[in-house]
Amino acid sequence: MTGRQRRRRDATATRQALLDAAEQLFAERGFDRTTVREIARQAEANQALLFRYFGSKEALFEAVVARRGRQRLAKGAPETLVEDTLRGILVPESTAHHSLETLLRSTGNDNAAAAIRREVGEEYSHALAALTEADNADLRADLVLAWILGIGLLRHIAQKDPLADADPDEVVDLVLGAVRTLLERSG
Repeated sequence: MTGRQRRRRDATATRQALLDAAEQLFAERGFDRTTVREIARQAEANQALLFRYFGSKEALFEAVVARRGRQRLAKGAPETLVEDTLRGILVPESTAHHSLETLLRSTGNDNAAAAIRREVGEEYSHALAALTEADNADLRADLVLAWILGIGLLRHIAQKDPLADADPDEVVDLVLGAVRTLLERSG
């Protein structure tokens, strides 16, 4: 008997396997170069199940992007969002850099870029903007978000030294000092 034949029919487990496979493949190849067939094969699921649970490749991509972002947002206090996100991106064993790679490798596709803006950018920006009372809170939040994404880009994709080999604690300390100033509360 193969692994597929032994697997009990479990919609939740199959959905999770599809999300996990899609996350890995989107991170490795980006949205355009990942096929539904490859995702289903890696998840050991029928391609029809992918469409049943998600409706389309685009909807699956949105679910992948949203899952990690929402987990991080739900996991901690808003005050620690920047630190938690940075640490997730900086630590090599973390899956957060997979999410970053997925984002960066998929922004050339209009549908994928829209999903990124909608599912990640808006929620992160909203959470970050809530940390300041400044009139331009949304702009400040977007600047912080852009900095975090840029750090991930230089560290993991471009692998530019000294950032690629920098101690995560040192990077976090340097960035948090500046972020506190940018998101400071008045009064």
